[in-house]
Amino acid sequence: MGALDEGHFCSELENGVKLGCIELSFEEEPETIAIEDAVKVLMQGLGEDVNREGLKKTPLRVAKALREGTRGYRQKAKDIVQGALFPESGLDNTVGHAGGAGGLVVVRDLDLFSYCESCMLPFQVKCHVGYVPSGQRVVGLSKLSRVADVFAKRLQEPQHLADEVCSALQHSIKPAGVAVVLQCLHIPFPKVELAFLDSNHQGWVELLVSSGSGVFENENANLWADFLNLLRFRGINVEKNRMRDSSDQHWCPSRSPSGDIAASKIESVNQGMVTAVASILRSLGEDPLRKELVGTPARFVKWLMNFQTTNLDMKLNGFVSDRVDPLKFNGDGCKEKKIHSELNLSFWSQCEHHLLPFYGVVHIGYLCTEGFNPIAKSLLQSIVCFYGFKLQVQERLTRQIAETISSLLGGDVIVVVEANHTCMISRGIEKFGSSTATIAVLGRFSTDPAARAKFLQSIPNTAFSGR
Repeated sequence: MGALDEGHFCSELENGVKLGCIELSFEEEPETIAIEDAVKVLMQGLGEDVNREGLKKTPLRVAKALREGTRGYRQKAKDIVQGALFPESGLDNTVGHAGGAGGLVVVRDLDLFSYCESCMLPFQVKCHVGYVPSGQRVVGLSKLSRVADVFAKRLQEPQHLADEVCSALQHSIKPAGVAVVLQCLHIPFPKVELAFLDSNHQGWVELLVSSGSGVFENENANLWADFLNLLRFRGINVEKNRMRDSSDQHWCPSRSPSGDIAASKIESVNQGMVTAVASILRSLGEDPLRKELVGTPARFVKWLMNFQTTNLDMKLNGFVSDRVDPLKFNGDGCKEKKIHSELNLSFWSQCEHHLLPFYGVVHIGYLCTEGFNPIAKSLLQSIVCFYGFKLQVQERLTRQIAETISSLLGGDVIVVVEANHTCMISRGIEKFGSSTATIAVLGRFSTDPAARAKFLQSIPNTAFSGR
């Protein structure tokens, strides 16, 4: 008879994907559209043109990155473990057998990332999991990583993440006990006003947390010593007395009294942008009114406003008054020029493709005649910071630094930028430990391979550690 009788009409709405008999594409899903609209509000609040080349597809890219990075809200740990439990004879609960004190299984160095629930910026996690099998069953080792990833792919704080992973494994595998150790690393919060004066920004925040169940509930149990020793075999040096519960303190720099984003300043944030971030949280499956998230939208906006487009004069420590005279700098054309260099100038920026931070160091080389005083490091650092604190791409950042210094000196400049991009770990590719290098050459450096090689060889191979 009709379509209803033939079962062609589907009134079920599954995760915003099916409506009627039409399966929506990712771009058409309501959650994606809501995030895109919110991102446009954020970019306009930064003074950007959402239609300019390079930004047209940013809202969709951000939506994809955020929904991929928080897919844990749509996953269940038990679905992963079911079907991955295998019978193993001899595993029982007697001490000394494989299922007792002698049966510890450890998976080390699981690289994860999560989004900080206080500021919505990604943080890195090195996860170590151990469990003692029981009931004549073991679990496929890859499932330990996948279960940990389910809870990492949500807005989190370290201790809560460790507890959730531990609890999920305990209930789904039903072992004699589970131990979880997380080494967490949160990016600092550089302050744009101070960066022009001091390149030594607040350092990275490191936190070591643990969680235990079953035979690991006793923090002084010998099994904990066995677990930590098995980590130490591979150079993972963690000590139980260094671990702490982070629930009673704010590990995120945005919550620190000395951090860039002080709670007393939150009310001054653009409320339209704050509302947009709250909309993003709802689209990801979170509740912006959850007590841990109440101030998160404002804190994220305060971070983002570091990278707003402004018409302020370049505050380059006397950039105008100390401008170098190219004729005096280059001197007699017959005199031999020497390479001067300034290495490891730190920078922070915000990727305009995904609205995620990238950071690193800049190496600058230039030619000048012998006897001429090199350019002050503070001036070069200020140029780097000026172009860094914007929505950027690394290639443009490199070129802009080189062209500005060339305009000061009248010519021969080489610039190398080394950077880590958080979008490389917080999206589907999840390439931990990767870094990107870009180079710009002007004047003689563009035509003299020997000069380029000499400068590049002067960069120490330990210059950029990634943090």
